[in-house]
Amino acid sequence: MRPYLAEFVGTFVLVLCGCGSAVLAADHIGYAGVALSFGFALMAMIYALGPISGCHLNPAVTLGLTLSRKFPAARLPAYVAAQVLGAIAASYVLYLIATGRPGFDAVATGFASNGFDLRSPGHYNLAAAFIAEFVLTTLLVLTILGATDLKAPVGFAGLAIGTVLVVIHLVSIPVTNTSVNPARSIGPALFAGWAAVQQLWLFIVAPLLGGAVAAGLYSSMRALEPELQMPERQGLQALPGETEQRLEKAGNAPGKF
Repeated sequence: MRPYLAEFVGTFVLVLCGCGSAVLAADHIGYAGVALSFGFALMAMIYALGPISGCHLNPAVTLGLTLSRKFPAARLPAYVAAQVLGAIAASYVLYLIATGRPGFDAVATGFASNGFDLRSPGHYNLAAAFIAEFVLTTLLVLTILGATDLKAPVGFAGLAIGTVLVVIHLVSIPVTNTSVNPARSIGPALFAGWAAVQQLWLFIVAPLLGGAVAAGLYSSMRALEPELQMPERQGLQALPGETEQRLEKAGNAPGKF
């Protein structure tokens, strides 16, 4: 149960801090502040929880890692359930905090939910929203696959992944309020009214497709025998001399690839 609890806690922190910055502080910190909040929260959780669960915190990431043979398919449903429950719990806590301010209305404010057309911050249409979510989720999962690769620099995965999430938010907050994560979208939508729930399908389908495409792209660019692929949980660990240890575990000497 420890990896599932870690996924629950990590997703809780990501949604509470990321969406919380949008709901409670966006007027003061702007889009850039919200983007940094999501990226820093993810970065911190990667270093804190990566050795326990791999710190996916995102069903699209779990799907991409599964299709890349870096994560066992049998554990995918439980990971996704933990992530969604963590996002819902965080959204509920955020709702309790936000409603402590007189006059707060989760439906009227949007409660950091994702949307397109009239629910998009910049009123971008469905096609633009779908393309943004699909392409940027592909970028996110591709970065995760590369940063946790057997030959990636040890200890820098969290920095790379957190940074790319900041960039993704800077690009797409005006378009969709940035999802690239079905769990992150589901949580706030449940408190933002029926209109948010009606548009939720896009923020489930597009990120999952992006995760699947990232797995295919990475497999094409970095062909490895399945038994030589390093599980992403190990790829996130940073111990002295771990690069050589990884290669030895995989049955290869340094410089063979």
